[in-house]
Parts: sequence; C-alpha cells; structure tokens
Amino acid sequence: MNEKKINLTSSEIASLWTGYMNDSMSKCVLGFMLKYIEDPDIKPVIQYTYDLTLEHLEQLLVIFEQENFAVPSGFTEQDVNMNAPWLFSDVFCLTYVNHMAKVGMLSYSGFVSMSYREDIRNYFTKSLNETATLYNQSLEIALAKGVNARHPYIEVPKVTDYVDSKKYYSGLNPLSEKRPLNAVEISHLYMNVMTNSIGIKLCLGFAQTSPTKEVQDFMIRGKDISEKHIKIFTTTLIDDNIQTPQVPDVGLSDSTTRTFSDKLAMFHMSLIMSAGIGNYATSAAASQRSDLMINYERLSLEVSRLAKSGADIMIQNSWLEQPPGTKNREKLAKNKQKS
Repeated sequence: MNEKKINLTSSEIASLWTGYMNDSMSKCVLGFMLKYIEDPDIKPVIQYTYDLTLEHLEQLLVIFEQENFAVPSGFTEQDVNMNAPWLFSDVFCLTYVNHMAKVGMLSYSGFVSMSYREDIRNYFTKSLNETATLYNQSLEIALAKGVNARHPYIEVPKVTDYVDSKKYYSGLNPLSEKRPLNAVEISHLYMNVMTNSIGIKLCLGFAQTSPTKEVQDFMIRGKDISEKHIKIFTTTLIDDNIQTPQVPDVGLSDSTTRTFSDKLAMFHMSLIMSAGIGNYATSAAASQRSDLMINYERLSLEVSRLAKSGADIMIQNSWLEQPPGTKNREKLAKNKQKS
C-alpha cells in the first residue's frame, strides 16, 4: 500500500503541530543566545541545538505541504528582539539546553509511541535520537566544566531486601518516625529541585524584560511558587541528612529591554509548567512514602492553577494558538438549519 495515501491520525496531527510550535519557539530563544555566547566550549553545543531546530522546522514544513496541513503561526523573528542586550550567562545557556533536551526526550518518545505511519515514526525517532545526543553532549560539557549538579551518592546495596511492614508507606503521622528516603525518592526530589531552579531563572528573565504588568506579575508569581517548592523538597532531603543540589551559576544580566514577545514568554512558561506537572505525577507514582505522595499531589495542583491563570492571560491577549481539532457537528447542523 502506498504510505502517502494513509491519512494522518489525530495523535500524529497533534504531535506534528506541537513539535512545530516548540521548535519555532526554540529557534527564537537559541538564536538570541548564540549572539552573545563567548565560551568556546559551550557555543558549539548551542549552535548544534539551533541547527537541529532549523532542520526539524524544514522537515515539518515538507510534511505539512504534503498533507495540505495548515502551517501553525508559531513564533517568528517578530517574537525576539535581536538588538536587546545580553540576558543569559553562558552557563545558563548550557544548563537551559540540557534541561530542554530532557523535556524533548520525553516529548519525542511520546510522539513516537502515538505515531503509526512509517514516515512520521521515522521523523520522531530520528528527532529523539538527535535530542539524546544533544543531552549527552551538553552534559559532558557541564561535567567537564564542573557546572553540573550530580545527584547525591548513597551506599550501593550489598544484598536484596523486601518490605516487611506497611509502615514502609507511612509518613503522614507526626507521632511516628518516618523511614529514611529510598534511592528512587531521593532522585525525584533532587530532580525537581533542579527543574524548579531553571524555572526561577526563566521567570526572572521574562519578568524583568516584559513591558506588560500582568505578565510581570505572572512571572513573579511563578518564581515564588518555584522557590516554595524548592524549599519543601530540600527540607525533605536535609531531614534525612541528604546533600541538597548545588545549583550552578546560571546568572542573568540586569537588562530590562524587551527581549522576547509576551506571547513567546507565556508559551514557554506553559511548556515548562506542563513538563513540571508531568514530573510531579511521575514522582508521586514512584514515591512510596505517603507524605511525599501527598506533597507532589498538592504542589501539582498549585502549578495547575498557575498554568490556568497563564492560559487566561494568553486568551485575553489573543496569544494562545488553538491546536487542530474536530468540527462541532451539532453546531454545523444548527447553522445549516438556520440558513
């Protein structure tokens, strides 16, 4: 059977649309970063990321043309002020790319699993492999420069063991002693501290360069929530005498010049929050102490509320591009009757 005659499924349409939106945003952010990066070790990996983004956009446009698929508006050169002063330190750019590579690997693995046509699967599989390469490259550079926070070391198990009491799951009763954190729980707590740290810097950068008060207020609110969550996670680690993450120098400049459009800034934070909610859900499912599960659930709700307020701002300002969807058949029928 001719592969091109197979129509795209709803999941493939959603994945292609989402991929284009994310890559068009990344092109703007990475292009601005490239203009000011000076570190000879960091610049090549940012350039590689930027080139990958351009390649993905070109390949997506070919698919869109073949399928008569309306190209999303996404983001263009109008959404970035290339004449603005530098905003991000070189180390932040490296940390940012490494973090977004993690988000990208999760996204692309999901896109592969939701795709059926061979050409679409091949595209997303190739993108997944390229993103994994990017993650490894950025991590190697960070490790070589000593600007990557390693997860804490714990003793390697010498024997296997089994849970012998339901108390293993307890953690909410203040009168009973909590069991020590296990390796799975430590890894998720540590990861969520690091991802929130990236979120804080992005919120600050967007807040200080946005000309719009409601966007500034939203970003500051996001920063405050991330700081609160970091405090909860680090306190949990400290209570168990676990080393807390040493966040690398990911400084920002004091520029207040408009750098990115409010539309791009709000979309970017929406992407970050979606990834964060996903991380919390995974962490809750992987954690076996009840207090940790409850914490992740309530903190996830807090992020969801923030995301909802962000979506409201985007809708009010016509910044929220609508994903492809089905027609309202009932409405079509009623309109036909009226005519």
